[in-house]
Amino acid sequence: MHEPDTEPGTPEGRAMIRLLWDPPAPPVRGPKPRLTLDQVVEGAMRVAGELGIDELSMRKVAQRLGVGAMSLYTYVPGKDELFELMIDRAYADRALPDPAWAWRTQVEFHARQAWAMYRAHPWLVQANLWRMPLGPHVLDQQEDLYRAVALTGLPERTVPKVAGLVESQVFGAARSALTDTRLAARTGVTYDDYWESRMGFWSSYYTPERFPTMTRIWEKGGFDGEDPDGSWELGLALFLDGVERLVQAGT
Repeated sequence: MHEPDTEPGTPEGRAMIRLLWDPPAPPVRGPKPRLTLDQVVEGAMRVAGELGIDELSMRKVAQRLGVGAMSLYTYVPGKDELFELMIDRAYADRALPDPAWAWRTQVEFHARQAWAMYRAHPWLVQANLWRMPLGPHVLDQQEDLYRAVALTGLPERTVPKVAGLVESQVFGAARSALTDTRLAARTGVTYDDYWESRMGFWSSYYTPERFPTMTRIWEKGGFDGEDPDGSWELGLALFLDGVERLVQAGT
């Protein structure tokens, strides 16, 4: 008769946590494995970087590493688990701010590190921001962002909300920018090409009488030189201005 499983979580979940925190060491006896778990993860990241996350498969990772596809299952249960390991590995590239800096400077540093991470690993924008792996590198970053936000003196119930909105601000901006980049690569139609192909709209259907605010903004150069980097930085600045007002109000 089997003893009931009294450990929290599911067997699959516990196995994933062990892979993230305590991966198995290479065997001391028998044939030496051809690969390490780190090599498998790095190979998967290269495949995702070159082909996109939708093209990631155990077979393609195995081809990249020069091994049989079935051999990868001795390192990781499947593609979903491999993706979690890839996310945590990408977070390892993010630096941490100087704790002596002002809280806002530290939070801005976190945001810029996140933006650089998404630029370096575009496949990350396909992750679910609300189901991030409970890996050491993800949690180290989260802990430090909480620490930086907590320097404001805001209540503990507010700190994770502010931190989450900072991450969401960068994630959303990166996803928009990188989605357009992927679309251009797939179709061969760039951002400028897309709008150039629809120039007839302005003479056929657009009228200043119907869209007076758009017209005024355009005439004043408000649509000139749109910059994704500058746009997300502006959004972050406006958000942190609001946080500063909360701090000053003692909320």
